[in-house]
Amino acid sequence: MSNNLLEIEHLNIDYLLDKGDFRAVKDVSFNIGRGEIFGLAGESGCGKSTIAYAITRLSKAPAWISGGSIRLDGQDLLKMPEGELQKIRWKRIGMVFQSAMNSLNPLMRVEAQFHDVLHRHTGCSRQESRARAEEMFKLVGIPPHRVGDYPHQFSGGMRQRIVIAICLALRPELIIMDEPTTALDVVVQREILEQVLDLQQTYGFSVLFITHDLHLMAQLCHRIGVMLKGELVEVGDVSQVSQSPTHEYTRKLWNAIPQLPVSAHPPGVFA
Repeated sequence: MSNNLLEIEHLNIDYLLDKGDFRAVKDVSFNIGRGEIFGLAGESGCGKSTIAYAITRLSKAPAWISGGSIRLDGQDLLKMPEGELQKIRWKRIGMVFQSAMNSLNPLMRVEAQFHDVLHRHTGCSRQESRARAEEMFKLVGIPPHRVGDYPHQFSGGMRQRIVIAICLALRPELIIMDEPTTALDVVVQREILEQVLDLQQTYGFSVLFITHDLHLMAQLCHRIGVMLKGELVEVGDVSQVSQSPTHEYTRKLWNAIPQLPVSAHPPGVFA
């Protein structure tokens, strides 16, 4: 069995526009190991989220995956029939979307939103899904009795935790986190990411962590990939990318933020 859970090779993604096609992701290749936290960094519009949506094949027109492969445990997700892929989404690959705190349905109790996910993939009863929801609430630090509340009854940080809890409910092997702490203050951001790290160490899932914040990524990830205008320009261990970057753009990203001694804080340890 390969040590890599996810393997992306020569991925190309185009946007088909009236004024002509635009290649948003250009020949990108990287892998994510089992139990690894891999960071994908770069400025807004560089193609990070486009790759995340391609992995789960949630890309919508005018986006079109024009080449390459995305393999999960050796299975090419791009060649998989939609019906088979639906069994993999959420069960083996979970995703925390950008601005996830706003992705909860305001008209449904949180308990019902857990049930939708769990029943679809496991066929469990409402009683069983409630028990699982309460268990997940405990894991993310929310009182279990609140599973019957509506989203508006929670703070922004708590809603973010709920989305992460729903994502983890089926214990997927890979979790994609696309700017998971956007719009949260730094204290709540730290609390949530420390909680994600604790859960990852407990359950051993892999993480694709997408952000533009290299310093935050350096404290959480094992390896980092840096994107520029649709291309992956650098990939390496945190220490290498942070201390001895090989690409000029990576150096500029590091120089744009206050520097802290990353070597004093190994990956997965917050300063």
